[in-house]
Amino acid sequence: MTGKQTNCKPPECHLHLHLRWADNPYVSGTVHTKDTAPGLIMGAGNLGSQLVEYKEEMYITSDCGKTWRQVFEEEHHILYLDHGGVIVAIKDTSIPLKILKFSVDEGYSWSVHNFTSTSVFVDGLLSEPGDETLVMTVFGHISYRSEWELVKVDFRPSFFRECTEEDYESWNLSNLQGERCIMGQQRSFRKRKTSSWCIKGKSFTSALTSRICQCESTDYVCDYGFEQEVTQKQTSRCFADFWFNPEAPPDDCTVGQTYTSTTGYRKVVSNVCEGGIDLQENLARYQCPLIAPKGLRITIKGDSMAVKPGEDITFIVRQDQGDILNTKYQVDLGDGFKAIYVNLTLMGEPIRHRYETPGIYRVSVKAENVAGHDEAIIYVQVITPLQALHLEVVPVVGRNQEVNLSAVIQPSNANLSVYYWWIGNNPQPFLTLDSYLLTRFGEAGEFRVTVQVVYWNSMLQDSKVVRVFNEFQVVPLTFSKHLDTYNPNIPEWREDIGQIVTRLLAKETNIPEQTLVAVVKPGLPTSADLYLLPPANQPKRKRSVPADKRTSVIKQALNAHNITFFLRGGFWVLVTLSDSESESRTIGGAGGYWAIVIIFAICLVAVGAFILYKFKRKMPGRNVYAQMHNEKEQEMTSPVNHSEDTQNIIQGEEFIDDDMDTQTLGHARVTLSGRGGFLSSYKVPLLSVPASVQSQQVITQEWF
Repeated sequence: MTGKQTNCKPPECHLHLHLRWADNPYVSGTVHTKDTAPGLIMGAGNLGSQLVEYKEEMYITSDCGKTWRQVFEEEHHILYLDHGGVIVAIKDTSIPLKILKFSVDEGYSWSVHNFTSTSVFVDGLLSEPGDETLVMTVFGHISYRSEWELVKVDFRPSFFRECTEEDYESWNLSNLQGERCIMGQQRSFRKRKTSSWCIKGKSFTSALTSRICQCESTDYVCDYGFEQEVTQKQTSRCFADFWFNPEAPPDDCTVGQTYTSTTGYRKVVSNVCEGGIDLQENLARYQCPLIAPKGLRITIKGDSMAVKPGEDITFIVRQDQGDILNTKYQVDLGDGFKAIYVNLTLMGEPIRHRYETPGIYRVSVKAENVAGHDEAIIYVQVITPLQALHLEVVPVVGRNQEVNLSAVIQPSNANLSVYYWWIGNNPQPFLTLDSYLLTRFGEAGEFRVTVQVVYWNSMLQDSKVVRVFNEFQVVPLTFSKHLDTYNPNIPEWREDIGQIVTRLLAKETNIPEQTLVAVVKPGLPTSADLYLLPPANQPKRKRSVPADKRTSVIKQALNAHNITFFLRGGFWVLVTLSDSESESRTIGGAGGYWAIVIIFAICLVAVGAFILYKFKRKMPGRNVYAQMHNEKEQEMTSPVNHSEDTQNIIQGEEFIDDDMDTQTLGHARVTLSGRGGFLSSYKVPLLSVPASVQSQQVITQEWF
């Protein structure tokens, strides 16, 4: 710093440079270099732990960045003359200037030169054509109302001779560790000695020698889809990232062609090393298989799915993966127009159409070949424009299970949006003003759910397939904590993680991949549910069958820590069973059958209780018990009018029996004489007991 060595410690010892390009084409940017001036770099920045926007000190290096020196406190415009033999610097300021600084020893010393007697506002610097020139022009204006002033500065009179071989010395390019093989070659350059005061001239060449190096591991980087493992060792390996499948053929691979697999490494771009270590050897070639179409999409030119009647609309069909040459495309535009195309996505020809009648039209394209098929659906609204939409729905549900279909839109403040929901093949949508819909699927199978959001004259759509089963199992999963750091909590990322977990489990357990679905839940910590679907050839049964051995095999693989994948940043992510829910859950099953059994058992108990009650009420001992109990009641009951009692007692035994048949358990009020002559009321439970003619003083029996 300012000619003295710095005495700082990391992280305060880092040099940060601004990398800005100047808007004015006649001034340089913040970093200055030239290919004919090897090792010479000047830049504006600051020393510290981070880049400071308002600090633009000038630094220079003459050994290609190994050592740096501070030369100015403020930013300057820089111009190289005579292959970097002369460095010209003028302060970047809004005040008028009349001096410039120049150096002939690569910035070790600077001289001041008055290029004009009157200060001018400098607008730019220009040099004559050729890297060997020593003539430059400073142009600007004296005031903002004056015309441009051009000042020519000629440095040729300052030099009295041209350089000879004795004025040069060789300089070897090396990195911070002293290694000379840079980008696969060793290079030596000719540089003028700092003590020589001479002109390099037009015939000067900087390069001396160049030798190709043998390849080393440092000449390779991880290939596309691979990440480098974080390790303490000097050498580290490249592993496939969680979203990349290195065994999959490329998207443009067609039948009859071949493709090469990757080893996970590729040579650094522009590296010219030869021989030595070859991390790309043993590349295997494979025949391109016939791939089923996948990722079929229908888009509309202009990205608007709402058109006016009679307005031309252009459909564009794209296919992300799968064979194209041997695939047929069945197009249905929803208004009676149907056609079959060949090579539709290969040629890229659009489908132009015009709807005359207002309404909602279901446009579908089905791509099919021997390996499989895919279908894309879009709904066009012919009426008189949202930025993003994502449909969130659990891909696997049980029959008659309540499902929440949620539409996430951007911007989220579109409060007047109208939501159209299509479920299955029903062309009539559900219309809501809320961004969600609760529904149930009464039948097992696959149902396509499509949502369209209309906001004024804009419209967006998303579609998902929901698989409905009578019964399936759910295994809760959890991930190691490294995954939470890289969880952006977006639907696309969750889908990628779910797919890689499904593929790894299928590969480890030999369970068909189509019977496993891993769904990552939103939020933190990152967790997921693994759905175990019944096999496709399993017959339908009225009763639930015992769980097969797939659950135990999957739990065994998870408990053995065999399910891992490589994460960006150099970490391995471990997939294990959730601690909170280590047991799997069974969705669906024969719940209706058991409900019928329970109801039938309750009915049997009720009928038995009724028969037992009828049998006991006819027993003789019941009348005897009633007489004894009534005698006790007479002793405890206060005196009443004899005439009223007589009227109440004159009842036949048959009438009393009939009356007692209608009695039920309840509450009655009993009146007793208190010590002070007051009457107190109590609620007591009634006991249904048949009464006889001999004991009709008190008919109602109480429990005290």
